[in-house]
Amino acid sequence: MIHVRMDNDLKDRATEALAAMGLSTADAVRLLFHRIATDQAFPLELKVPNAETRAAMEEADEFFKNGAAPRFDNADDMFAELEEESKALREAGKQKS
Repeated sequence: MIHVRMDNDLKDRATEALAAMGLSTADAVRLLFHRIATDQAFPLELKVPNAETRAAMEEADEFFKNGAAPRFDNADDMFAELEEESKALREAGKQKS
């Protein structure tokens, strides 16, 4: 367990920023210590994502939560599926013309 003394205003502002990134203070400390241990250096530049990025992150979360995202065992299977979808879209576009 780690105890840290800090100004309440600093803690509140940092907690708010971390929450906007989807992290708790405990998550942030674990990430920090993991990177320090791994890199043997003091790291990290995390930023609060802008509104567009947050919206994309939320959309991706919903996509995965709803099971709409296909799962693949390897990259070849993923690219084959993407190619099939692309081909089907091209064919559908030709039929409209």
